[in-house]
Amino acid sequence: MEKVVFLLLLVEWSHQDYPFKNVSLSWDIRVDDLVGRLTLEEITLQMAKGGSGINGPAPAIPRLGIGPYQWNTECLHGDVGENATSFPQSIGLAATWSSGLLSEVATAVSREVRAIHNENIKKKSYADNTGLSCFAPVINLMRDPRWGRNQETYGEDPFLSGMLASGYVTGIQGDNPRYVRANAGCKHFDAHGGPENIPVSRFGFNSQVSERDWRTTFLPAFRYCVDAGVLSIMCSYNRLNGVPACANKHLLTDILRSEWNFTGYVVSDMGAIEDIITGHHYFNNSVDTTAASVNAGCNLELAHNITNEVFNSIADAVNQGKLSEELVRERVKPLFYTRMRLGEFDPPDMNPYNYINTSVIEEQAHIDLAVEAAMKSFVLLKNDGTLPLRKNIYNSIAIIGPFADAIDYLDGNFAANPDPKFKTTPRKGLESLGIVSKYASGCNDSRCNIYDSDSIKTAVENVDVVFVCIGLGTLLESDGNDRSDLNLPDRQQLLLEDAVKYSGNASIVLISFNGGPVDIQWADGNDRVSSILAVFYPGQATGVALRNVLTSSDKPQFGRLPYTWYSSADQVPPIVNYTMVDRTYRYFYGKPLYPFGYGLTYTTFDYSNMAYPASINAGDVLPLHITFFNFGHVNGDEIVQIYISWSPLDGSNGASSSVPTPRITLVDFARLSTKPKSENIIYFNIAPEQMAVYTEDKGWVVEEGTIYIFGGGTQPFPSRMGDTGFYSGSFKVNGTKVLGFF
Repeated sequence: MEKVVFLLLLVEWSHQDYPFKNVSLSWDIRVDDLVGRLTLEEITLQMAKGGSGINGPAPAIPRLGIGPYQWNTECLHGDVGENATSFPQSIGLAATWSSGLLSEVATAVSREVRAIHNENIKKKSYADNTGLSCFAPVINLMRDPRWGRNQETYGEDPFLSGMLASGYVTGIQGDNPRYVRANAGCKHFDAHGGPENIPVSRFGFNSQVSERDWRTTFLPAFRYCVDAGVLSIMCSYNRLNGVPACANKHLLTDILRSEWNFTGYVVSDMGAIEDIITGHHYFNNSVDTTAASVNAGCNLELAHNITNEVFNSIADAVNQGKLSEELVRERVKPLFYTRMRLGEFDPPDMNPYNYINTSVIEEQAHIDLAVEAAMKSFVLLKNDGTLPLRKNIYNSIAIIGPFADAIDYLDGNFAANPDPKFKTTPRKGLESLGIVSKYASGCNDSRCNIYDSDSIKTAVENVDVVFVCIGLGTLLESDGNDRSDLNLPDRQQLLLEDAVKYSGNASIVLISFNGGPVDIQWADGNDRVSSILAVFYPGQATGVALRNVLTSSDKPQFGRLPYTWYSSADQVPPIVNYTMVDRTYRYFYGKPLYPFGYGLTYTTFDYSNMAYPASINAGDVLPLHITFFNFGHVNGDEIVQIYISWSPLDGSNGASSSVPTPRITLVDFARLSTKPKSENIIYFNIAPEQMAVYTEDKGWVVEEGTIYIFGGGTQPFPSRMGDTGFYSGSFKVNGTKVLGFF
């Protein structure tokens, strides 16, 4: 069957002797030849038609044998909207603290994306979500816990986000030396992290960011993406210090292209170009908006349901002298370079990715990977010894709450749409643990504004274990939908209290489904609540993964929090305030409910040594190895975290930096599976970039002085230690090394 497909593709492939189809030439020569043959009108449509529905695909150019191309494809944690494997939502993937696992997930996602694309090309279908250019990963920082899109991110730390994003990018794009399986696109660039709609709309919001916060917090993860070879960056809805991101030359050219040497394409967020007119009122016409955006560095408009895209004014902008045709031709080149790397202009049989067919969708390896990823994403927040469950089967159990059996609540934003036979809810996964299994939702939906107390009471009476499944879901946090506080939705708190009140001496396991944190202080402090699990949005394997982690200690499982779990919204500034003061573990001095990097396991770890040089020269790598012991009787995955600080954490004098620095910052990490009663050694090399501080005149500088270093399974001196420890010390930096702007 695959050979037939190739024969059909070969027939369609033009044999005209254009240099851009000559596979012996370099990519640059081929791109230059192709673009040189296009008219300005043809280029205009290629740059304007990046959107969905009527705003895509980019049209064919029949005279050159060029077909249509669909740019609008979402691949955040599965091929969005398609019959494909549904992996855990991004914030759950972040909780695994494993770049390697994210690369595996992204590889599986892109194989299915390529399969669906190949199938649609056979049918000459270029509908939404059938292309190969992924709007993923999202690497905006989780700067405010109320932001509706926190679930799409990799948490609050720039280094963690950057490393996980790098893994996802390489997984999506593949490792073939010539071809790209699908292309990744890191978004949303930049200083985008709320609000969506509370208290103001994202479509006209101005993020006011200091140069220091911008360089040290909001830019780094994107630089890691560029370093990983990402082919696309998406510019964001917001203004950045007054200038719309998609028309911001300092952002899209001076930094992205000149400082970081990015050579890919910039695509606007959906409708962000038109928002420059309608939301920001920065310009009042499409010609000036087009000229500003293209001059700034935007290559492709992702329009949103409008009959005349803003970039259709490219020719008018050129004719009015506001835009040069030479620059327009340069801007369209990365689009065709990407299509060439995807294999569009080579003979089909040259590209091994053209052989991928729909048999890979939900293949056993992908099903198993979805289970593994979910198990490693769950964060155990509390455990009195009840978990792992001590019995294979109980007389009676109860599985309750709005997330107990709601198959549509398990995925989060931008999810694939697998066949229901591949999806398991908590109820489906756990019900076999009881001879009798009782179930009650108790709520009309995740908002729980209609609550049935009697059904909960009936379900939890006279049972051995109660599994309480609560949380948020996309009804309450999502793209375009912020929260005003961190409270549990409406009557969910009452549901939890009723479960405790009416369940006698039953063990209560609280399972929380949410992207951003919710206020569960009551459960954390209540002795009747035996265990608390944060599972985020685990995807299709929810029930299977829950049963595995609740009943067994043999398989790798459990992650760590990729963000600070605040006690309440009172601990953070207003969402519209973009200073980093009191935001994230790097600048927060309060006591959260659970700190960044926190999480329990079924064993205990102890750190006995951290070896590194007493001094290094500025600009050198710091080699380091750390020794720890698994003291328990079971396997356990430890997540070793290395932090540094430029000041003593006890508040004493001794700051060694000439500029303000974070309280503490993550500089490396590793996830390691360990055997019971085993000693483990893990090696790190701390790059000079991680030791540098940002100065406004010289850029990044490794300064002479003392740097304090901490290594372990947790932050140093956190409010909660969990079942792990850390080792601390310091080293001297001799001399100063200017690294410059990056």
